Amino acid sequence: MSSSVLFDSPGPKARARNRIYAVAGSAALLGLIAFIVYRLAAKGHLDGAMWDIFNYAGVRNSIAKGLVSTLEAFAIAGVLSLVLAVLLAVARLSDHRPVSWVATGVIELFRAVPLLITIYVLWVGFFTSDPLWAVVIGLTLYNGAVQAEVLRAGILAVPKGQSEAAYALGMSKTQVMTTVLIPQAVRSMLPTIVSQLVVTLKDTSLGFVITYEELLYAGRQMASTILVDGENPYVPVVLVFGAIYVAMCLALSALANWIEKRGRRAKTGIKVAEAQKAAPDMGGGAGPAT
Repeated sequence: MSSSVLFDSPGPKARARNRIYAVAGSAALLGLIAFIVYRLAAKGHLDGAMWDIFNYAGVRNSIAKGLVSTLEAFAIAGVLSLVLAVLLAVARLSDHRPVSWVATGVIELFRAVPLLITIYVLWVGFFTSDPLWAVVIGLTLYNGAVQAEVLRAGILAVPKGQSEAAYALGMSKTQVMTTVLIPQAVRSMLPTIVSQLVVTLKDTSLGFVITYEELLYAGRQMASTILVDGENPYVPVVLVFGAIYVAMCLALSALANWIEKRGRRAKTGIKVAEAQKAAPDMGGGAGPAT
């Protein structure tokens, strides 16, 4: 039985101690959950009347409208940010210094400026009557700058022999970048790209600051305007809307995992030819040298 030099198998005392720690940690976690549930129940947040608000058609329509607005902003910003990321990454790797300097300046600027400030400036200065585009352009600029660095790292991580072989075949730099380097960079950096898309999805919630009627804005309006026995249903709204955000992020991650698995199963490349059997010697060949 082999073991790694970086890991020593725990002995009997260590295993017993680990079991004690696991049981104690699990008991502490269950105790904390029980305490939270007890406090929420004591304050009436778990009463059936508080949760009954989600049975009303108006509340459901408000949730559906906010969900559609969130997905709309995310879909547009997600696509535009990936396009911008490719352009910025290629420009930063350009042999023309002015192009590389401009791309570097844009990337560093929008990575440094807080996203909320970018969205607010766009809304006040250009899109007061249409907050959707303030959210979309703000998300595109910030996430495009971040994704550009992800793609640049992926391109630089591709073995140099790949581009050298492509140049040897007579390809131009544009052909090498679009057909050799970028596809491999996207495949290798797909988990990081998806993680940033999840951030983009969650950052659509910043739209509530500029009154864009996305999911968080709808939840805030519901929690502040609905009264149940003289109390606002903040806890049920937070739990339900938080679960919706978690479900959307998990669905996006599952989609990315499915795409990654299909990419691994794809039959690409040149198939190695099978070796041919040697022809039998019929006795007509030359004899051994003497």
